[in-house]
Amino acid sequence: MSRIDHCRNVEDFRALAKSRLPSPIFHYIDGAAEDETSYRRNTEAFQACDLVPNVLAGVQDVDMSVTTMGQKLAMPVFCAPTALQRLFHHDGERAVARAAEKFGTMFAVSSLGTVGIEEIGRTISTPKMFQLYFHKDRGLNWSMIERCREAKFDVFTLTVDSITGSNRERDLRTGFTSPPQLTPRSLASFAMHPSWTVNYLLREKFSLPQLEGHVSEGTNIAISIGDYFTKMLDPSMNWNDAEEVRKRWGGPFCLKGIMSVADAKRAVDIGASAIMVSNHAGRQLDGSRSPFDQISEIADALGGRIDIICDGGIRRGTHVLKAISAGATACSGGHLYLYALAAGGQKGVEKALGNLRTEIERDMKLMGISSLDQLSRDNLRYR
Repeated sequence: MSRIDHCRNVEDFRALAKSRLPSPIFHYIDGAAEDETSYRRNTEAFQACDLVPNVLAGVQDVDMSVTTMGQKLAMPVFCAPTALQRLFHHDGERAVARAAEKFGTMFAVSSLGTVGIEEIGRTISTPKMFQLYFHKDRGLNWSMIERCREAKFDVFTLTVDSITGSNRERDLRTGFTSPPQLTPRSLASFAMHPSWTVNYLLREKFSLPQLEGHVSEGTNIAISIGDYFTKMLDPSMNWNDAEEVRKRWGGPFCLKGIMSVADAKRAVDIGASAIMVSNHAGRQLDGSRSPFDQISEIADALGGRIDIICDGGIRRGTHVLKAISAGATACSGGHLYLYALAAGGQKGVEKALGNLRTEIERDMKLMGISSLDQLSRDNLRYR
């Protein structure tokens, strides 16, 4: 825990996660598609934009809360949905959910999550989002919607940028699969990380409870994520399907993976409550534009009709302030807590969220604002 206490930023957690995870598991978190250009660009985009602060504003106290998709969050960042979390730490989603609850922010569960919808709904009081990968098996899709409704989840999100697998070359080199397989290439790495290996072998059996009764791949049959997406997800998914998901859910509804103005307008047309402007952390289409670079254009086109979440590349409190200044309602991210989860479970995620909250509070004061609605494009200059 002392090493976690000395983690001041996402890069510190990344280094600690790398030391604690077998190579295939670490590189699954850390990698992206092809040349990983979009993955790097997601954060680099913030560096091309400068904040312009005001001073003498009397900002002893600040309010960093936001309301998005009908949920009041105590901080303007939430934990985006990510798959396979119990591979990174044996508590997985339980650790992330409890940390999010402590900080009064939202937590998202993936279709490929490793803790069940029902348990999360029963044990976690913070706002809860569920993320759907649209499978070819429509019965599985409708089942997950119904289970979320019964578990009293607050927001339902459909991922729209993952209709087929991508070319994640790091995973191909390391042989990463779900569940993990011992291969001649990976055996040494698993052996060199005995704590991870013992936890994986002796604790609760790895499973994907959202898929039980429908899909064996990923739990009983080892498969790469790219192959899973290609084999199991429905490439014919269209706007009518998205609207059908919204109608069946009947509550706050979000589309994750929107990048163009045209698609953002279509999201409004089908009755979405929000969009997550996201390129899947550069893990799908390499060479795609960064989410931050699209926020202003999309915000101008939508005129406040639905919430806009900047998802991707968030590493610092200043990134959050830049995204909100550009027109985002709130931000979300996976890497910002996944490295911390791998480094130290719930304590790691709490430290990561605490670091970010402290940065946002300090940066708001240095910007001369007491609430986030005081941010605007006037605060930004692009190089």
